[in-house]
Amino acid sequence: MAKISFYLFEKSPERQVESACRLCRKILRNTAKIWLYCPDVEMQQQLDDRLWSFDPASFLAHGIDQTHAPICISAQLPMPTTSPDSSSSEWIVFNFNNQPLEQVTHFGHIIEIVENNESAKQIGREKYKAYRRMGTTPQTFKL
Repeated sequence: MAKISFYLFEKSPERQVESACRLCRKILRNTAKIWLYCPDVEMQQQLDDRLWSFDPASFLAHGIDQTHAPICISAQLPMPTTSPDSSSSEWIVFNFNNQPLEQVTHFGHIIEIVENNESAKQIGREKYKAYRRMGTTPQTFKL
């Protein structure tokens, strides 16, 4: 069962893309594999552009649909593999979709970023309830 984390921006106007970049930089220090699940092509481009320029001192290696990059941006979820030395459970998946990920057993960690606006908060509440119905206990980090 995946660990599920909600990052809830209560006061900050920070956007999802900016938050994802900060979290990716922090997570990559621990050599994790990150998958940015993003069905919206426009948001994929925003993520791609921002990952190039986010940290002037270091580049966050990534690519759209480049599954071997440390950060993969894709409209698809990582596929479970049959290789004994690799599995989709290695992935930390950022969910940029408005629906919860039902494959909670397939990934090591699912991250949901909730912006500080009412529609995002409503979507976040629905996702949280859905994950609870799936038998998980998501953690919430208020920022």
